[in-house]
Amino acid sequence: MRHRVHHRKLGRKTAHRIATLRTLATALFERERIQTTLMKAKELRPYAEKLITLAKRDDGKLHALRQVAADIRDGAVVKKLFDTLGQRFSSRPGGYTRILRLGPRKGDGAEMAIVELLGSEYKPEKKAARTAGPKTTEAKADKGEKTAKTEKAARPRKKPEEGETASGKAKGKSKAKGKKSEAAAK
Repeated sequence: MRHRVHHRKLGRKTAHRIATLRTLATALFERERIQTTLMKAKELRPYAEKLITLAKRDDGKLHALRQVAADIRDGAVVKKLFDTLGQRFSSRPGGYTRILRLGPRKGDGAEMAIVELLGSEYKPEKKAARTAGPKTTEAKADKGEKTAKTEKAARPRKKPEEGETASGKAKGKSKAKGKKSEAAAK
């Protein structure tokens, strides 16, 4: 039984595990949306939410800033955390992140997930309307543009020589045999 066992070890020693969580939290606050394994995402969620709660503090801002800076080494990310993210979640009493499952990873089958901060939902860009010209060859031909089809259709047909069909093949003989007999005749 797993009584009083609260965290996953993630297959790492303590120092490496803490470094991994710090790196993931820094990337999450910087980009507001990251892709990782499901187990790392589940471990990251409480870690990141505690840091956001520290950034929301009104009293003792300096102490909270120093506590966050002990975990997040990038000054620009700490500034963003206190200036924008802390204010974004100021009225929210917790639950600042969302985990979306993606399914298994192709190489090793590990469950993948997206961790995102609320308010940074994915908004796909609308495809720009294409202003390309006409799509059909008839419309292009009407405008005077020549395409390969219209050029081929405009060429006069070559009349078959004696002993050949319209497709250019000799009657009853293949081209290879015809060439050999021509060479023998010379």
